[in-house]
Amino acid sequence: MVWVLAIATVVLTLLVAVLALRVRRLSAQVARVLPSSDANVLSEPRPESTFTTLDSERPASEYVITRIGEPEPEPEPVPTVPAPVFADLVLKETVVQTASLFHGLRRALDPERRNRIRFHMRQEVKRSRKQRRAELREVRREWAARRREAMAVDDTAESAA
Repeated sequence: MVWVLAIATVVLTLLVAVLALRVRRLSAQVARVLPSSDANVLSEPRPESTFTTLDSERPASEYVITRIGEPEPEPEPVPTVPAPVFADLVLKETVVQTASLFHGLRRALDPERRNRIRFHMRQEVKRSRKQRRAELREVRREWAARRREAMAVDDTAESAA
């Protein structure tokens, strides 16, 4: 059991190392291609764009469903996470999920739990056998009662004839 955990740990360590190397390469590539992906540039507040119309100010009118003819509001910029932070979050989540999976497997394969499962399975098998026997006895009783009833009907028919 220990060697399985050791192998799993080694595999996870190699996976983390490969992914860390890949993240470094990708962050360097992104930094070369897009200088605006720098965290310092992204954290600076963006200047508000001023949008003026040539139309005069419209008077407050009654309730309308559509806003045809009015300028559309600027969509809010979507917050972006720098690539290294994103990769770090993904790796942490993956490692936590893998660790919880191995912990669950280790608990499930614990001898105490296996014995408990075996005990409950035996109990269930005994219960189902007992239920089948009771149902079989009930069916036999009903069948015997029907035979007795049929014989009684035959006896009354013979005595009437």
